[in-house]
Amino acid sequence: MYNASDLKKGLKIQIDNEPYIIIDFQFSKPGKGQSLYRCKLKNMITGVIFDRTYRSGESFHKAVLEERKMQFLYSRDNEYCFMDIENYEQAFLSEEQMGDSKNYLTDNLEVEVLFFDGKPIDISLPNFVNLKVIRADPWAKGDSVTGDTKPVTLETGYVLRVPPFIQEGGGITIDTRTGEYVTRVKE
Repeated sequence: MYNASDLKKGLKIQIDNEPYIIIDFQFSKPGKGQSLYRCKLKNMITGVIFDRTYRSGESFHKAVLEERKMQFLYSRDNEYCFMDIENYEQAFLSEEQMGDSKNYLTDNLEVEVLFFDGKPIDISLPNFVNLKVIRADPWAKGDSVTGDTKPVTLETGYVLRVPPFIQEGGGITIDTRTGEYVTRVKE
């Protein structure tokens, strides 16, 4: 059990049998009365965000979440299949649950899958992934309107802007937190 004084950004609590994460937090102590804890909460299943204020003395249940190391197998019909590395059980996440993470998934990529009540609700990718460039238009020297970058398409279908020296068939490293180009992969 958590008390209102334990609340902080990033804490995962359970309200009405659903997991929430505190994404913003403010503490205030008015001249008279109890302390106030203003929280911006995000439902970890639906993604709904709302504000709520709590007073000192209120208590909360800890969200019972489990993280498991899993491997991406395939996607089909807007579902993404992951396999538990230890017991080979499979779990499926929808395209809505995946969000932008789907842009960085390659076969056999190891990720952390977050479970609540035995159901997968989210994934955590490695900070950096290497992806192959499948389409890169040639860059015309002197074409400085685009700021010395050009669009490329990666093996996952993700399109981003990279420096002009990146060629089709080469590999690049992407930061999964920002979705931006980091460096060229040395073969």
